[in-house]
Amino acid sequence: MNKIKQFLCFYFVEPFNEIKIKKADNHNESPLWRFFYACFLVISLILMLCLCTTAGVSGDEFFHIDQSKKVLSFYKTFGQDSTAAIIVPGKDPLAYYGQSPDTFSHIIISIFHPNDYMQVRHTVNTIIGWLAILFASLIAKRIGGWRSAMITALLLFISPRFLGHSFNNLKDIPFASSIIMCIYFIMKFLDELPKIKKSTSICLALAIAFSLSVRIGGLIVFAYFGLFAVIYYIYKRKELKGHFKRTLIWSLGICIVAYILMVIVWPYALTAPIDHPKEAFQGMSKFAISIRQIFEGQRVWSDTLPYYYTPKFILMTIPTIVILGFILSLAFLKKNKKQWFHYTFLIFTFVFPVFWIVINKSNVYGGWRHSMFVYPPMVVLAGLGISSLIDILKNKYAKSIVMIVLGFMCINPIAFCMRNHPYEYIYFNELEGGMKNAYGKYELDYYYHSIREATQWIIKNGKKDNLTLGKKIIVGSWRYPAIKYFLRNDTNRFQPTFVRWSEKGESDWDYAIFCNTGIPPEELQNGSFPPANTVYQVKVDGKPICIVLKRKDKNDFFAAQAMKKKDFPNAITHFQKAISFDKKNETALSDLSMLYLQTNRPDSSLIYSNQLLSFSPNDEQALYFKAYATFIKGNTSQAISLCQKIININFKFPAVYSLMANIYIKQNDLISASNYLEKLIDIDRLDNQTMGMLLQIYQAQGLDQANAYVKLYSLFAEHYKKIGNKQAEKQYNDAISNIYGNSNMNKL
Repeated sequence: MNKIKQFLCFYFVEPFNEIKIKKADNHNESPLWRFFYACFLVISLILMLCLCTTAGVSGDEFFHIDQSKKVLSFYKTFGQDSTAAIIVPGKDPLAYYGQSPDTFSHIIISIFHPNDYMQVRHTVNTIIGWLAILFASLIAKRIGGWRSAMITALLLFISPRFLGHSFNNLKDIPFASSIIMCIYFIMKFLDELPKIKKSTSICLALAIAFSLSVRIGGLIVFAYFGLFAVIYYIYKRKELKGHFKRTLIWSLGICIVAYILMVIVWPYALTAPIDHPKEAFQGMSKFAISIRQIFEGQRVWSDTLPYYYTPKFILMTIPTIVILGFILSLAFLKKNKKQWFHYTFLIFTFVFPVFWIVINKSNVYGGWRHSMFVYPPMVVLAGLGISSLIDILKNKYAKSIVMIVLGFMCINPIAFCMRNHPYEYIYFNELEGGMKNAYGKYELDYYYHSIREATQWIIKNGKKDNLTLGKKIIVGSWRYPAIKYFLRNDTNRFQPTFVRWSEKGESDWDYAIFCNTGIPPEELQNGSFPPANTVYQVKVDGKPICIVLKRKDKNDFFAAQAMKKKDFPNAITHFQKAISFDKKNETALSDLSMLYLQTNRPDSSLIYSNQLLSFSPNDEQALYFKAYATFIKGNTSQAISLCQKIININFKFPAVYSLMANIYIKQNDLISASNYLEKLIDIDRLDNQTMGMLLQIYQAQGLDQANAYVKLYSLFAEHYKKIGNKQAEKQYNDAISNIYGNSNMNKL
């Protein structure tokens, strides 16, 4: 037992040994900074633990909770229940994530069975987020002393985006914390050479294993370790002469142990320790999910965002004092040339991943949360830069003035957090003009934290009325799992249901909750959002990020029911009543426009599509219905113009390509018709109906059936080759070979 206690004390409190050192090495500073720093660490942890109790649920939590249950079942059954290690085609590949913090949290939940199990997860994540503050500041201490450590800890704590994600983001915060831990222990390991301390080596192995067990992207740490170990060895070659073999063996041993530990806690890796991590890395680096994001006032697919998306989002959502500090650290590189190695390490771990995202046009979304692991190194540099500025000022009055100015620069992010808790992660700095300028231009509550507050309002204020059709009050939202969780103690009064914003009139609900994520930016900018039946708004700096709607008319719902029964006259009557009640009822306007098209009344369809476009000018469905109506009326040039506008707004809107093909077929332009249908292959939207249409066009152009299929399959093979799906590419090439073999014909 004593040996176990000694092991825990010696190895797992190793980072705190730095704080025990009373005298800073080679730093001319007041000893009070160490005291201030230690006090701040304690206070920040207490504050973060208190703040996380009111945090909402993030958008991905329920998916990872389900995966955690599968992971525990995997180990309980000794691998017989292998669902945790199975990739389901067409679904989020959760098996690719090690997600060790989720699994650890769920172990605690499965033991104690708390009613509010989300709070367990959030508490675990908050502690992990605080560890990022600890290790980032300890790096600053090693390089610049206690004042640098204190400034770094403060800057990371008052970074609203980082703080907000620390409450409930169990993917990106643990990864960021693990990476900064790895950077700290790599620096410590190299600084201690030629001596190799077992405690540092074990802590480094554990840190690397932690990063790998969160996300396979932790493999980047091996690159960091190898690259900077080589640089350090070359730099210190005289002092380290004769120690290369021993250092190499220990370094490889650390990496091997870390990898083994990762495999043990990750079911997918455990079932194939080499192939599956490799597959996960390749799969995550070519992430297939594409999400539409509001960026610079436009809705853009995440796989086509501009190259500067990540660096711009970082620069406009972090405190300006961090940006200033980072610039100062670069300006004072010459002054701190003795620490060039540590500065180079930090600069590289911040700049390189962002550079890699930019040049590879990586599929990122949700701001820069996927890149959050680069932020702590940047903050360390900012802390060092500000501390260096204070150092060079010898005049005490000048020093005081600078510190006051720097203090004023901290006010804006601190005040934002105090005004808008628990929505700190929606912060925009002065460079962007704050929330006032960012509203309608960028994604805000993209992780749906505000669902909690909105649901709590309904629990307190929701009442039945003459529109309530059942015994319970129906609460609808696109974030169904979240409202179901928050209504878990009130199931006798409330019934949750799934409702999309664009289809909200087609479902039965009494109250509905919607974040402004997914709302057309022009509606956010022109005041159409929130709608007239809004009864509660969750606001950040006066701007609504989430709303509660109260159903005041159900004619649109009755119309949708009539449409399902093919009772079109009754559906039209109810839709018209719904529009009379609310002239901006998007569902009723869109569905009525479609209904008139289906009943061959294009003039009537145009009336309602134009009415919808009057306040939502980029509504794709309304533009499509208008284009189709004008095509039916014979105005092909206007129809083509409208179709081009739709493609410019959303090039992944499949129906518009079919419409364009029909227009060109009518004009006997089969080449243009086939070109538009072929574009559906590039966006993975070619269904059986459009495939048959394309094959018919090929045959109308003179190909027989076999050659028509060869041409189509060749396009599929080329597409899958371009996106790196070798298996699908091979399947289509094999299909082409079979056609050639069966028909004995020459290749095209």
